[in-house]
Amino acid sequence: MSAKYCHECGSELTEKELENEGIIPFCPKCNQYRFPMYNVAVSMIVINKETNKILLVKQYGKPFYILVAGYVNRTEQLEHAVAREIKEETGMNVSSIKFNRTSFYEPSNVLMCNFTAFVENDRDFCVNEEIDYCEPHTCDFNHELGEQNSQRI
Repeated sequence: MSAKYCHECGSELTEKELENEGIIPFCPKCNQYRFPMYNVAVSMIVINKETNKILLVKQYGKPFYILVAGYVNRTEQLEHAVAREIKEETGMNVSSIKFNRTSFYEPSNVLMCNFTAFVENDRDFCVNEEIDYCEPHTCDFNHELGEQNSQRI
């Protein structure tokens, strides 16, 4: 059981079977099932249409490249989070977005939703304080990098 206490009243949760769902955390005080909660984030393959290069970043003092990514705000649509995160972190405006896939990342309890996001060019490019270093890369570089960082991206 992931959560130990009810997020509404603070009572200790028990486990109770729910038909067609299995064993689910249950709050006896609220008389409600408490389905597991997790965070949702977006990661983006940012492609510059003008150069046909992919933007990869380094963050938080780590030595490896990762995709531009960020958490989805409560009530926010995934597509809006994609455009917002790219604008916040790089200054660039997204011209189109394509959904790729989702993957659950257990260590941080995050459902990662991956997109390909296209920007027309990098004229507005200006990184914020969240990014230590960034660089556009060719598709060949990203293919080689994929094996090395497959668990990180």
